[in-house]
Formats: sequence, C-alpha cells, structure tokens
Amino acid sequence: MTDAQRYLQAYDSQLRTDAETPSALNVTELGPLRLVTFAGGQGFITYRNFAGAGRTEIAALVVDALAHFVADPFITEVEWKTRGHDKAPGLHEALLANGFTPGEPESIMVGPLAGLCADAPVPAGVTLRKVSAEVDVRAMSAMADEAFGEPASTRRADSLLARLARNDGMELWVAELGGRMVSAGRLEPVPGTDFAGVWGGSTLAEFRGRGIYRALTAARARSALAMGKTLVHSDSTEFSRPILERSGLVKVSTTTPYEWTR
Repeated sequence: MTDAQRYLQAYDSQLRTDAETPSALNVTELGPLRLVTFAGGQGFITYRNFAGAGRTEIAALVVDALAHFVADPFITEVEWKTRGHDKAPGLHEALLANGFTPGEPESIMVGPLAGLCADAPVPAGVTLRKVSAEVDVRAMSAMADEAFGEPASTRRADSLLARLARNDGMELWVAELGGRMVSAGRLEPVPGTDFAGVWGGSTLAEFRGRGIYRALTAARARSALAMGKTLVHSDSTEFSRPILERSGLVKVSTTTPYEWTR
C-alpha cells in the first residue's frame, strides 16, 4: 500500500464521521447521508460512501436531502461536499438538476504533522500568535475576506466566536507584520483520531511568497503535536497545495463543494 492509499484509508475511516462536523447544531441521518445544521442558517451534507447505491437511489437522496433543509426557513444556504474518489453515479447531474452549483475543486491533502514543522522559519518582522478575543477574531475574519476577494461579512466572525465559546478545541492563529494581520488560519484537532486539520488559510496578496503562511502552518502543527496528534489533513487551494506538498503531505483525492442558496 502506498502512502497515498494508506492516508486515504485513514481519512475515510477516521474523518468521515461526526468528527467531520464538530460545530454542528443538529445532525439528521438520511440513509448514508448526514444532514448537518450549523449556526447562521447553514446546511451541510456529507457521507462516508453511498454503499453501492445507483443513479435512481442517489437522485432520490438529493431530492429528499434538499427538502429537509428547504423545510427549515432559517436555512439560507446548503453545501453538499463531494469527494473525487467516491463511487456516486449520477450525483453531479442530480445536484445540478436540484439547483446546486459546483464550486472550485480543492485537493485533499494528508500527511505527517511533523513534516510541517521542518524548514519553516518565521520571516523577519513577522509575529505569530493564537487569538481568541472578539476584536482579534473579527479583524482576522475581515482580513480573510479581503484575502479571498470577498465582501466583508460578520457571519463568519460570528460563527468563529460561537465555536470558541463551545471550547471544542479549535484554535485561531494569525501572522502580523508591522502590527497588521496579513495571514491567518484555523487548527482543528479531531477528537478520537490521529488527525488535526489546518483550515481557512489566507494571506493578503501582497504578502504571499514570503514564507509567512508556511511559518503559520508550522505553528499550528506544533500545537497539534503537543496534543498528541500525528497526522494532518486539509482541503487546499492551489495557493496552499504546493506549500503542503513541500512539507510531505500527499494529495489523496479532490473535494468539490456544491452550493444551493435559497
């Protein structure tokens, strides 16, 4: 078994469970699906596999899953998370037929946490720190919106603050230069598994390519190692994938979000 196969097996067995959605307000099972409600009117659909279901069964699951969220007037958007290695005949077509729009595919990266700590010096003048105060969390969220070219939103900050209040292990980290937040990311240790996740990586465009994000990732990795975690996983854009690959992570599959909005 290759490293990629071994890591994918660990990903499927350890992470595609309730461990995938630690901040869920509610989880409803529908056949193989897990229908998850998050704070802020967000629905999320995931699963471990379709257990051999064919096109007709999968099409019916899409209809029923969407109906579950449509019936809740507080849900304004729903994400269906797909994985490239799943056997899911007709899923793409069924999602499109029910008003879902595919987003950009991302790489599922898995590998040893220790690899993220090597050769990752903190660039001169850069400060790394973990944040939890509301003013810092809101500043971090606004910076991430700017980095992704999105309009500033208070909903993401509200959601992060709600997560911190639940004390479920999530950590928020930022990199600052000259007193300005220029990069940020989350650490999500997964209880009962070997894994921690590194998520939400964002760096302002003018500060990319300087090693700041890599140093920030190393800081998160060291924190996870101190918790006893050994493996890391991340859904990575093309900005962060090469950085993770240089640190020993392997692309084991892809994931594509399909979005529905009321």
